[in-house]
Amino acid sequence: MSIQSFADIAFTPTVKALQEEAGSRASYARMEGAGGKLGPREWAFLAQRDSFYMASVSETGWPYVQHRGGPAGFLKVIDGNTIGFADFRGNKQYVSTGNLMNDHRVSLILVDYPNQQRLKLLGHVRLVGPDGSAEDRAALEKLELPDYRARVERGFLIDVAAMDWNCPQHITPRYTAAEIQAITNA
Repeated sequence: MSIQSFADIAFTPTVKALQEEAGSRASYARMEGAGGKLGPREWAFLAQRDSFYMASVSETGWPYVQHRGGPAGFLKVIDGNTIGFADFRGNKQYVSTGNLMNDHRVSLILVDYPNQQRLKLLGHVRLVGPDGSAEDRAALEKLELPDYRARVERGFLIDVAAMDWNCPQHITPRYTAAEIQAITNA
């Protein structure tokens, strides 16, 4: 199953009108209808991330953006269009989880700061928990990280609806402590 073009979802009539006004509509029109599938480039990129930002929408229509983090590889590719991650116990606010019980749509931004790369994903979340069906428990097992100490409360499975490799302009290179250590030891 192919994922949709990011433009087909994100470029609403109002967005298209603004693009027309700014003179960028013709170039962005070429993005429409160009669906695809997560492939080796995306799989490798996702496997290297140790954090990302995820947006959901509340029952009152307010957007909520949350940072998600863990060891590199905590975000897993399940199949060609499905990714997932274990939801580790945190501050117990449950804002994203609560939002997703009413509106399963999410937007993710994943950034590789040193290489100035950014991948945007739109998707639909299915929550899986230890008390769910046998299928849910099996899916959750795939998301767990045996060597990571944090307690897993549930899993998020995201069916990717659209993706876009975003412009690297204005991404300030930043480095983790481990990346700095590797550079200085080289």
